[in-house]
Amino acid sequence: MRFLDTFFNPAVIDKYLPQVVAAMGVTLYLAMATIVTGVVLGGLLACLRAANLKVVNFFIIVFADIMRALPPLVLILIFYFGMPSVGLNLSAEVVIWLVLSAVLTAFAEEIFWGGLTSVSAGQWEAGRATGLSKLQTLAYIAFPQALRMGIPPLVNRVLATTKLTALGSVIGVKEILSVSSSAQSFSGSATPLTMAALAYLVIFIPAVIASHWVERRFTYRT
Repeated sequence: MRFLDTFFNPAVIDKYLPQVVAAMGVTLYLAMATIVTGVVLGGLLACLRAANLKVVNFFIIVFADIMRALPPLVLILIFYFGMPSVGLNLSAEVVIWLVLSAVLTAFAEEIFWGGLTSVSAGQWEAGRATGLSKLQTLAYIAFPQALRMGIPPLVNRVLATTKLTALGSVIGVKEILSVSSSAQSFSGSATPLTMAALAYLVIFIPAVIASHWVERRFTYRT
């Protein structure tokens, strides 16, 4: 009974459930915005890198290396607490979206670029021989193959990055962990944290199942 009262207290659940549900919406839209922005920009940067422009490639490589090396929490604190000193005030939600999108963009760019470099030179030459321009060869032949080869690592990276929305709790974003931690402090019960764990499972278990489906589908087509 003591275990149930500590982790599944009905009175605490009834009081804080609406707040946790609302926080799930915040976590979900931050995760979706991060995925769309990061994957699209990562793909565009990889395609731009394929143009083999040395100066452009230098900046893309530097960006990818820095974003992959720095801990996201450091970037979040710099953007949220440092930018106001130079006159740029960003909301906590925008900071989380910008940082996580930049991190995912860096990883996605490297994943797509690895796929593009795996496409044999013969396929590029075959595309050009059929009258396609380099851009058309990239769009119709090389990039679709790079996308299929990059699906497993990309899915894993997307899941890992989107779970970092919990870092929003350190700057006051009303996402699941932030709301449940506050509720735990006020109630003195571990039940809100249990609710947070269940809320994350509700959001990310379907995402994990969907990722398995996507991996199987693209593996069979490879």
